[in-house]
Order: sequence, then C-alpha cells, then structure tokens
Amino acid sequence: MIHFDFLAEDVRASLFSKPPQPVTADSPHDLLATHLGATLYCPATRPNLARDVVRSRAAGVTSMVLCLEDSVANTELAAAEQNLVDQLVALQADTAPRPRLFVRVRTAEQIGDLVRRLGPATTLLSGFVLPKFTVHNGAGYLQALAQASSDSGVRLWAMPVIESADVLYLETRAQALAGIRALLNQAREQVLAVRLGASDFSGVFGLRRTAEMTIYDVRLVGNAIADVVNVLGRADGTGFTITGPVWEYFTGGERIFKPQLRASVFAEHGAQELRSALLRHDLDGLIREVQLDKVNGLTGKTVIHPSHVTAVHALSVVTHEEFADANDVLAATSPGGVLRSEYGNKMNEVNPHRAWAHKVQLRAAAFGVAAEDVSYVELLTASDAA
Repeated sequence: MIHFDFLAEDVRASLFSKPPQPVTADSPHDLLATHLGATLYCPATRPNLARDVVRSRAAGVTSMVLCLEDSVANTELAAAEQNLVDQLVALQADTAPRPRLFVRVRTAEQIGDLVRRLGPATTLLSGFVLPKFTVHNGAGYLQALAQASSDSGVRLWAMPVIESADVLYLETRAQALAGIRALLNQAREQVLAVRLGASDFSGVFGLRRTAEMTIYDVRLVGNAIADVVNVLGRADGTGFTITGPVWEYFTGGERIFKPQLRASVFAEHGAQELRSALLRHDLDGLIREVQLDKVNGLTGKTVIHPSHVTAVHALSVVTHEEFADANDVLAATSPGGVLRSEYGNKMNEVNPHRAWAHKVQLRAAAFGVAAEDVSYVELLTASDAA
C-alpha cells in the first residue's frame, strides 16, 4: 500500500522530491503506525459497506474502522454485526485494492465471536479498535484479541481508545494512565497505535467544540491529551504512536470568526477556488487542528468523511525544509552541538532534535517529501483534481 497512488505518475514526480514508499504488513511497527494517516470511521450498518470500502481506497483512504460501537444504536447491533460479516465475506472475493480494515467492537467477547463468524474472511482485517480502554477492561480486550489471532492464524493489531472519565478527571488521571501504560507495555507487540476519544472526553463535562475551534481550545480535553502523550507517547522507546482525535464536521455553518486559511497563500498558487471550497466545508478548522496535533506529539487522525482524508494526508507530507533539517541532525557525527539550517532561518540542535528527526524520517517514508517549491496547497489541489 502506498499513499497518493491515485495520482498520475507525472503529477507525483512533480510534487515529490522523495515519493512515499510502499508499506506492507511486514513493515516495521512504527512505520505501520505512522502510515495509518487519516483513519476513516464508518458505521457497520451501511447497506453497501463492501462497495464503500473499495471506493474509499480509490479516493486515497489507507485505513478504515468499521464501527459497531457508538455509531450503532443498541437496537441495531445484531443487524450491524451480521451486515459486517456478510459484507466482509462478499468483499473477500473482490480483488480491488482496499484500505487496512479494523473493527471497533463494544466488548471483548465480540472479538472472538466475529472472528469465528468471519472464518477465512478474517484475513481482510488488520485488527480491532478497543473503545473506552481502561486498566479494568483492558486485559480482557487484549487476551481476547490474542486468542482470536491465534485461532485464526491472522496477525490482528490492537488500537485501544483512551476516552474514559478517570483519565479526564484530574484526581484519577495519573493513576489511570500509569495503569494503562503498565498494561500496554505487557502487550507491546499487539498494540499498533493508541487512539484518543475526544468526543467522549468532551461529553463528560457536556462540552463540544465548534467547527471554528480546535480540540486544544477545549482546555479540559487539551490538558488531558497532553498528559496522555506525556505518559504513553514518550520518545525514549517506551512510548506508543498516539493518533489525533476525531474531526466531526463536514459541512459549513454560520461563522463567528474569520477563516483560518490565509488567502495570500492560495492566491500565490492560483488556488482561490480550492480555498473557497475548504472554507465551505469548514476544513480550515481541520487543517489548523492537524497542525496542532503534530506539534503536540500526535500522528495521523480519526476522520468521519472522505473529504477530510486529503487534507490530513497533504499535511502529513514532509516539507523539503523539514527533511533537510532532519537529515542534518541525524548525520551529525558529534554527540551534541548546534547546526545552522541550510534554509538560514533556524538552528538545529543535535541532541534535543534527534527524536524529532527520527519521526520526520518515518513520516517521509510513509507520506513522502515534497519538492522544494511544493506546499500543502499544491498537494491539496492535485488531490482534489484527482
């Protein structure tokens, strides 16, 4: 699987100085997690689920979650499970490319039951999303997943979702996160990435961000995300890849604040119409939140609409400047020191920036490195045209 493979070869050649690299199920763990990119959530109740999966891949989606949890009413759960099984069995006969597929369950017991019902079609799955993951239910989830993987002979990854009230509440947060870390450390080879449930976090206090705000403007949630990264996302080899929380808006509404995309940037590239389209769909808020995700230690994002995917992936491409700086840091032969960026606008410190440089190289492998004069505007424009 490779990002931006829906673009024509000549377009890809003009956009990238280093194109995205193919990633397979046997690729290194951290590269697989980085490659998830924008993970599209889809209710398992959709009547044309198999067709939607194939169409999503053709539109650039590389990871997808088929949801049996919050997006499905309790009264529809049995029908949703059966639809999921029927659609995946049918999809098995389709040779069209498809994203990496994960199933979001409600209980640990569902994992083994679904794998038994899917039979050979289990090979279509990359793993399971484990919602409301805590120290109390986490061991059951992970044991059920390990058993299902053993029974089916399929490597099934775990993606636990941190979204419980004990992580949000200040007086229980440290203990809850320490317990989760200990549990995940014991199952490190099972865990592909840790996901964040910002909607559940917000719901604890009856909060909801608007399309003009980011999750970091909701200070209660933003503070909790920072602590999750602090405990579970450390760059010293003990951490896990943590993905950005869901962006839940896909059409424009009444605005109070000015748009968050500079008109001049799009005018320079003759992309004013693209800017207007992004604003109509409130994607300027998404773009800002993705940038804040990156600087706060998160990789990739949960999305609910295919229009979000190209924005997340365009912003995941490593800029020529980032790649040059990262290479300089990693190529330094002395154990410390300061280097002048070849762009002449910053200093690169060998020791403090080394972990960042390694992450940049992972992102470069997954999403490529933009050509020197290419920005996210060109990447969005080409993706939109395709």
